Formats: sequence, structure tokens, C-alpha cells
Amino acid sequence: MGKSVKMQSLEFKNEGFLSNSHLGLHWNLQDCNFYPAGGLFASVSQMGNNENGGFKLPCADLLVKYVSLPEGFKILGMTEEEKGLVNKKKSGLRLKIKISNPSLRRLISGGIAGAVSRTAVAPLETIRTHLMVGSSGHSSTEVFHNIMKTEGWKGLFRGNFVNVIRVAPSKAIELFVYDTVNKNLSPKLGEQSRLPVPPSLVAGACAGVSSTLVTYPLELVKTRLTIQRDVYNGLLDAFVKILQEGGVGELYRGLTPSLIGVIPYAAANYCAYDTLRKVYRKIFKQERIGNIETLLIGSAAGAISSTATFPLEVARKHMQVGAVSGRQVYNNVLHALASILEQEGIQGLYKGLGPSCLKLVPAAGISFMCYEACKRILVEKEEDA
Repeated sequence: MGKSVKMQSLEFKNEGFLSNSHLGLHWNLQDCNFYPAGGLFASVSQMGNNENGGFKLPCADLLVKYVSLPEGFKILGMTEEEKGLVNKKKSGLRLKIKISNPSLRRLISGGIAGAVSRTAVAPLETIRTHLMVGSSGHSSTEVFHNIMKTEGWKGLFRGNFVNVIRVAPSKAIELFVYDTVNKNLSPKLGEQSRLPVPPSLVAGACAGVSSTLVTYPLELVKTRLTIQRDVYNGLLDAFVKILQEGGVGELYRGLTPSLIGVIPYAAANYCAYDTLRKVYRKIFKQERIGNIETLLIGSAAGAISSTATFPLEVARKHMQVGAVSGRQVYNNVLHALASILEQEGIQGLYKGLGPSCLKLVPAAGISFMCYEACKRILVEKEEDA
């Protein structure tokens, strides 16, 4: 039978001392020194006294190496090297990379955020695309089983390489434009905003339009690769065949509904994110927001924006697929929305909303979290490292 060890708790005294009568130990909170009070430490001469009547702990180097010290704890007679070890242990490992150009820091942070977030939710993106066009089933479970049966796990990540190639620069441009525009439009301290709407709303819309114009052809190719998996042999083959079939204009099929959809989505997403961050700071009175809090705030912003603009996303996917497998070709976004509403009802405009939110909500949270974390890693000066 092993022996049990009972730890005695410390008690606060009105004089600013921590005390334990069983051990005979007093800790003065004002000068952070230990004072013996008889009992266990009655013979303090063995440990060494200081001028205040406290004592020096033996084997300070071992204490620094193996014991986590409480905040404000001070060891008497500690060398400067030992103090450095304590500070290093408290601060932990911090990775810092010096990049003096602020624009480059934003672009790199945005690219990493986009690649990480989209890869994490690639299977949900595949299921969502199949649900929207009804190519492999009418429910998330049915689509998942069909993909696993015919292609296995690789089928869930089909088109992800193209997705990362598209999303990384897209998110880099998007977050760069948002940060830049929002910073320039936001009023300085003590000034009133001259815009009738929040600056983050305008910045978000500009960010969404900029990234869409640059990277839209890659999005269309990725959609075609996902749906027409037996037609194309890869990214380059898809580009060549699409150009041969319809010219450059075919690469931008569905661009109008994309732009119409991305403006309210990006505006709502960034505005909600900025607003929720301000609310968090106001409630908790903290200027710095941690990674977990950023993840939750970004996820909430993604849920709000994706739900509000989902019908436009459905219309865009239908227009991108075009006349594949004898499908109807739509003239414009209004024609697509009206046709889907007439044929499938209101539920047709929200087909795939569940997996869409399952994909977009965590993707938005992960993206914002990675972006803010990367901005803290990439610093301007060596002194910030």
C-alpha cells in the first residue's frame, strides 16, 4: 500500500502575507521573499539568511531548470544567467520572422491562411459541390457514400490542389485589400467616420471583388474537375479543353453571379468579423484577442455571411457547370434563380446549405485565426522578435 501525501493550502493574511501554520512558512507579497516562522524552517542558518531575515534557497539552478515558479517569485542570490533562464521559461518558445515590408507580410499571411483553411475542409467542399448540382445524390450522407464507393478517400480531396492554388492567392489578395482599405477608411482616434456605413463593410466588398477578378478562372476549372472527373486529365488539360470549347470567355462563365454574390458575402463577412472583435474587446476589456477567440469570432462571421448569400452561390454553381450532361444553360443570375425556384421551390435555393455551413464556418474561423497568427509571427524589426 502506498502512502498518501496531503498538501496544505496557503492562507491569505490581512498584512499582505501568505501563511501556512503547519509548515511555518510566510510569503511576503510586497517584497516577494520567503520568511521562516519556526517549525519546519526553524533552523534557517542551514539555508542562508539575507538582510531582511529571509533565506536563500539551495540548488537554485536545479529549481530554475525543473520547477515552474509563480508570477512574482524571487530567488535571493540568483545570478543573471539563472534569471535569464527563468524569463526564457516563462516566455516560452516564440517564432518570429523579420519581414520589413508590411504589404508582403499581409500577402504571405493571407496565402498561408487560405491554404490551411481550405485543405482542412476540402472533403466538405467536394460534398457541397455535388449536392448543389445533384450529381451524386440528394443528401450529404448519400453523396459521401457514393464518393467513397467509387473513388475512396482521394475522391473527397479531388480538385483540392487546384483549390489551394486558387484560394491561397485569392485569400492573400482579399485579406491584403481588406486590411489596406479598412485601415485607410477607418477614422483616426477622436475623429468621426465620414462614411454612412462601417469602413469594414466597404473594405470587405472591395476585398471580395479584387480577389474574385484575379482568381475566378481557377475556381471554374476546379468546379469542372470536381464534376466532370472523367473528361479532364488534370489542371492544364482542363484549361486547354475549356479554351478550345468556348474561348477565354468560357473561363469566366458565371462571373456575374460570382461578383453579385461575393460583394454581399465578403462585405457581411468582414463587417461581422470586425464588429464581433470590437464587441469582444469592449466586453472583456482586452486589446489582444487570442487564437481560440479569433477562431470562434471568425466562424460566427462566416455563418452569418454564408447563410445570407447562399442562393446566389447555388445560382453561380449551376451557371459554372453549363450544359454538362444536358443541363439547362442560364442567361443570367436572375434567370438561374427564377428557374431553380420554379423547378425545385425555395428549398432548391438552399440545397447544400448544411454542408456549405459545415465547410464555410470553420474555414472562415481557421482562415482568420491563421492570418492573425501569421501577422504576429512575421515582424518588421528584429526588436519585435
